[in-house]
Amino acid sequence: MAYVIKADECLGCGTCAGNCPAEAISETPDGKFAIDPEKCVECGTCAAVCPIQLPTEG
Repeated sequence: MAYVIKADECLGCGTCAGNCPAEAISETPDGKFAIDPEKCVECGTCAAVCPIQLPTEG
């Protein structure tokens, strides 16, 4: 199952996007980040590098 980010809790730091090997994470217009479930390879890197471990399996 692909990882997801709760947008209202995202800090907007971009650490997850910068470390995603599948380039599945992009910035939204409000400065937060979202994961494209079709590109997510379920590796968990985003959760591991997020300072608040926000990405979770969705």
